Amino acid sequence: MLGSVVNAIAIIVGGVIGILLKGGMPERMSQTIIQGVGLCVALIGVASALEGMAHIMPIIFFIVIGTLIGEGIDIEKRLERFGDRLEKKFAKDGSNFSKGFVTASLLYCVGAMAIMGALESGLTQNHEILFAKSILDGVISVVLASTLGIGVVFSAFSVLVYQGAITLLAGSLSAVLTETVILQMSATGGLLILGLGLSMVLSTKIKVGNMLPSVLLPIFYHLILLVVGKV
Repeated sequence: MLGSVVNAIAIIVGGVIGILLKGGMPERMSQTIIQGVGLCVALIGVASALEGMAHIMPIIFFIVIGTLIGEGIDIEKRLERFGDRLEKKFAKDGSNFSKGFVTASLLYCVGAMAIMGALESGLTQNHEILFAKSILDGVISVVLASTLGIGVVFSAFSVLVYQGAITLLAGSLSAVLTETVILQMSATGGLLILGLGLSMVLSTKIKVGNMLPSVLLPIFYHLILLVVGKV
């Protein structure tokens, strides 16, 4: 859990710095910066997704089935409602609170570094990937919080819960967490990051939150294959 705790702290620190900078930044500049960050996010997503080209058919399957599950649960709406509740308690001027919370939570949680770092932290107690991710997330938090506000700071809670859960479960899932499974999870997450980046650049709503189950489906898919193989 150490890596996830450090990651959450880095997001909080970066977010606070971004909020302090927000007051002196014109709205026009804020919008351009967030689009620039969106382009970088999209590039990160493309890089991760391309690593899984050899598994493109299973990844399409994961995206379709995962989206059906996510739409049924309506994860995006639940995240927004949670952000709205936090806004009522902690934000004075919260027009962008939910947007900042949801955008940052998705960005920090679905990437390859989040998945692989949390797995390595749980399996080997090596936190180097999450420490490196902490630095990147801290810098990104400065930019996001300077444009989207305090909601970005509260995304640290999402990171702590999500990555912490993967870390704690990693030991019990070690038998199924093969190189192929991890690659498929990372590539699927890369596609979601690409969608998030496009949403930021184009100001178009892509419900990435409702696609989140797709990232976990490779685990269940290979668990089924193991069971079928033993029958």
